[in-house]
Amino acid sequence: MVSELLLIRHGESQGNVAAAQAHSAGAHEIDVPARDADVDLSDLGREQARAVGVALGDLAAATRPQALVVSPYVRARETARLACAEAGLDLPTLVDERLRDRELGVLDRLTFAGVEARFPEEAERRRWQGKFYHRPAGGESWSDVVLRLRTWVADLDRTLDAERLLVVSHDIVIALIRYVCEGLDEEHVLRLARDTPLRNASLSRLVRDGEGAWNVASYDEVSHLSEVGLEATEHRGERRAQP
Repeated sequence: MVSELLLIRHGESQGNVAAAQAHSAGAHEIDVPARDADVDLSDLGREQARAVGVALGDLAAATRPQALVVSPYVRARETARLACAEAGLDLPTLVDERLRDRELGVLDRLTFAGVEARFPEEAERRRWQGKFYHRPAGGESWSDVVLRLRTWVADLDRTLDAERLLVVSHDIVIALIRYVCEGLDEEHVLRLARDTPLRNASLSRLVRDGEGAWNVASYDEVSHLSEVGLEATEHRGERRAQP
């Protein structure tokens, strides 16, 4: 039975950097180098991923992860590869598309200003429905992501022969894994995302007790970055079109 999830947000990506630049410049469109699934890490993101590997390598043998599940997106897979190589971990690996980032549909590559300018009705609909339930045309709402994560959590014990699982994914996906595992409500997860946004290459740990309940042991831990002099970048989903 899976009793521990060690959750890692990918390192800073080229998309994170491009989004920050676009927002700073007041641009409407984000100049990303590839489609979302193919966006790679920035140079800093690679260093952050290696620092995660140092932290994993420092874990006692009895607490190290025994298997890896990763989002299919390049930035997540590259974070996992660099971290595991640095840690000397050779783990059974499963790439699972249910851990991919939220899809934005027609709002993809647009800044907040771009959405207001090009899709004002969509922006108004989002304000009315709220972040959790708003589904942009061709994209997903947070609740849509929850549906695929519920099936992923339900499958953990059926598909993986491991007690401690390493998961490399995306900020909103990790927050919504907490939503599913802990039985949070809309208000709680929105407050969590607002007040404790996951930083790039952060470590979070969920532990399941003897009665099957999941509890947070740590969340958004980045001391492994400061210990090697690396910046803990926040990038609050800046590639997303919604504030």
